[in-house]
Amino acid sequence: MAHQIRIFGDPVLKSKASDVTEIDGKLVRLADEMVQVMYDAPGLGLAAPQVGVQKRFFVYDLDDGTGAHTIVNPVITESRGEWVHDEGCLSIPRLYVEIARPKEVLISGYDLDGNEVQVEADELQARLFQHELDHLDGVLMFDRMTPEQRKEALTEWRRIQSEPAPKPEKRRLRLL
Repeated sequence: MAHQIRIFGDPVLKSKASDVTEIDGKLVRLADEMVQVMYDAPGLGLAAPQVGVQKRFFVYDLDDGTGAHTIVNPVITESRGEWVHDEGCLSIPRLYVEIARPKEVLISGYDLDGNEVQVEADELQARLFQHELDHLDGVLMFDRMTPEQRKEALTEWRRIQSEPAPKPEKRRLRLL
């Protein structure tokens, strides 16, 4: 089944995802498909709701040589610091906005073998984890903006949507 990335305005993006209750072959296949969708976009992370699946997991690849990873039922258990950086979203394509988020996080969850995982992350990886977890909670980038940022970003989003979309590249780029 070919999955497509849902775009801002799709109500599935504003709904909280349900916990994954079973890690099975179906979930593994879906995660593999999501990785391909993420690479084709191209992007660094993709949460299940972004392809219309209301389950709490996401895939990511920071292009650091370790390949793609999946975290099931993720929870951020610790965070500290602050890092203001440009943030983009595959569900809000071509829009980038400076957003303040914690600089460091500790995330826990499960891998596709059902093993518990914990990852200490900072800067880009921490931002990616927070961004994907937001998707699992029905929170979009616009919800993290100040009112002024949101107004300006929505105006820019409408402008971007009125322009023809560029032809997508088939190679991976660092976008965040």
